[in-house]
This record gives sequence, C-alpha cells and structure tokens, in this order.
Amino acid sequence: MKAMIFSAGLGTRFKPWTDKHPKALAIINGKTLLQRNIEYLQQYGITDVIVNVHHFAEQVIETLEKNKGWGSTITISDEREELLDTGGGLLKAKDLFTPGERFITCNVDILTEFSIDTLRTYHEENKPLISFGVTKRKTSRNLLFDTDDRLCGWINNNTGEKRIALPKSDLVQRAYSCVAIFEYDVLGMLPFTGKFSLIDVYLELGKEHVILGYDHTGDRWVDVGKPESVAIAESLFP
Repeated sequence: MKAMIFSAGLGTRFKPWTDKHPKALAIINGKTLLQRNIEYLQQYGITDVIVNVHHFAEQVIETLEKNKGWGSTITISDEREELLDTGGGLLKAKDLFTPGERFITCNVDILTEFSIDTLRTYHEENKPLISFGVTKRKTSRNLLFDTDDRLCGWINNNTGEKRIALPKSDLVQRAYSCVAIFEYDVLGMLPFTGKFSLIDVYLELGKEHVILGYDHTGDRWVDVGKPESVAIAESLFP
C-alpha cells in the first residue's frame, strides 16, 4: 500500500516559523512533523510514500534527500507552480499511485496514534469506497454521519451552514482525523479540477457511494496547526 502525505500548505496559522520554513519541517521533540509522519506509516509496513511540496519546497526535498527518506522510498509531487489543496493535490499525484491498489493519505501537521491496521481491517470488512478516522471532537466544522457511520453531510457550527450529501434524520457529528484509505478507483472519479479539498470530494462522491467514518475517539491526536500546539504535541508525542 502506498501513502501520500499532504505537505504543501502555506502554514499561515503557524507563523512566524512558516515565514522562512515549511510547516512540514517544524520540530516536535527533536523530529520534524514530516519525519514523524513517515515513521508513523512505517509502523504499519508502509514505506512507499508520496510527498507533495509547494511552500519552501526546496527545503523539504533537501531534508528528505539528506535523511534518505528516513528509510522510506519517497516520490515528490511538485506543486510549486500552484498550490492545489488536498483534493487537487491528490488529483495531481494520481499517476504516482499503483494501478488497482488502494492507498492511504494523511496530513503532515497531524500527529496521531490511530491504528492504520484497525482502519485497514474496518475498510476490508465493510468495503466502502473510502474510509477515514473520525472522533467525537467538537470543532468549528464537523462531518455528519448516519447510525451506520455512513457520511451524509457537513456542518459549519459557527454559521449553521450545512451541506447534505444524503438527506437522513438523526445525524451525528464527528470530526475528521485526516487519515483516510481510498480504493484506487477514486482517482478516476475525482469530480473537480484545479484547487479543491478532500472534504469536497467526500461530499460529492458520498451522494452515490458508501464513505465511512471509523470512530477512534480516545486515541492520541493533535493538530499542530498553530505555534501554541507545539507544547501539546510534545507532551503527547515524546
């Protein structure tokens, strides 16, 4: 199974570090976020990794080369000409995946102990198009699921705006954990071009295909999105 780590973002919430560096190279207890995610994937036997780059791309590429991918085989998806968000980044990298083989994605600024093996087993047993981790965290924006954990929509808790893929009652809110398994066929079904997010993809494909959220509430998880998140991350991930 191949993986893609989304590492191209501008990291605007992580200033002033990102004025001179990519967020992927922010240090948590002596290791970069990028190294930690590569090693996270290695725990589950995933050593063939695509890394997309844009912001200070040369620094990311140089670090990967210097450290020989920390033992993994790294392929660069170059977005220096245009930053494409997660969905657009996946579309640009589609030719780098192995035909017919499911794959996994994660975000470089997320650290978690969520078991990929558990998600993989859940995906194999339920056979959805896409499976991803979710928790009961309350965030500004949440995904909406039915009682069978099927994705049905999205809500902005600040404004009340909703986007519904499947109209159902008694929907529950869950927060996206940014670790997802995709069937290879998704790459031929991406419904947008240019810059777009995976959330847009989920909501569009979820109208006709089964997309499931696996609740792993209780696992260590942190979004290292702001400088003040570093202390939290260092306390959780020594």
